[in-house]
Amino acid sequence: MAVYYVGVDVGGTTVKMGLFSDTGELLEKWEIPTRKENNGEYILPDVIDSIEKKRAEMGGNIKGIGIGIPGPVTDDGVVLKCANLGWDVFSVKNTIADLTGVGNVKVGNDANIAALGEMWKGGGRGYDSIVMVTLGTGVGGGIIHKGKILTGSRGAGGEIGHMKVEIGETESCGCGSKGCLEQYASATGIVRLAKKHMPEDSCLSEETDITAKKIFDGAKDGDSYCMEIVERFGKYLGVALSNVAHVVDPEAFVIGGGVSKAGTIILDVIEKYYNENSMYALKNKNFHLAELGNDAGIYGAVRLVMFT
Repeated sequence: MAVYYVGVDVGGTTVKMGLFSDTGELLEKWEIPTRKENNGEYILPDVIDSIEKKRAEMGGNIKGIGIGIPGPVTDDGVVLKCANLGWDVFSVKNTIADLTGVGNVKVGNDANIAALGEMWKGGGRGYDSIVMVTLGTGVGGGIIHKGKILTGSRGAGGEIGHMKVEIGETESCGCGSKGCLEQYASATGIVRLAKKHMPEDSCLSEETDITAKKIFDGAKDGDSYCMEIVERFGKYLGVALSNVAHVVDPEAFVIGGGVSKAGTIILDVIEKYYNENSMYALKNKNFHLAELGNDAGIYGAVRLVMFT
């Protein structure tokens, strides 16, 4: 009888799921809507229903289920509130195990899970200690040390986006603090930087919808103001990653998320400021772009349940 593993990545809009063989091959992937009504009470039952339908369709046994959650998660699978889903404190692991009868269930923070996936099958292949940074609407982070997720004592390890990188900031981050990396290195943060003191001769000055992509494209085309914004972005992120390296000393950094689609221009500027601010023993780390895109979470969830 065939044996399968299921990877689940719970997002605010959709839940991504993947069916994997016992050798780690992705056999099929699909999505369902994330129903957040009534404080997210339908989310896990919907996930289980979808898995059961797939199990009936494919036949065989499910040997393990891994799941990524957009919030702090303890090592024993307890989510410590998740505002994006409406969840309070409860054991996701026990809930999934009770509803499915599958005893092998592992749960992790979605950014950490994505980092694990990239280490296994993506831009971090060949390393067992990496730091992944996801540059999207916010800035997410995941730290993998010797093949295992660094979760921290309260499941909040790797929250790189909320490192303080600007002491004099007067505007608040979404977390309530001020001067967080997310305010300068996320897609929205880069646009925020660009709008502050834009000169009239910039290629962006007549744009009604400024995006991070347009800023990076402008820099590639030689627009001096866009190049200045990219430099500022790179300095904030490069210094932040240097600080991370001084604590965890990874083998490599993997840069993902929508902003990373700008390509090597991102790696070049981050590496420059990283090396300028790192001690000798930490200089010249390897920097890579993520490769798995939106599938990183399901790969990481399965890697978590198969090998830890």
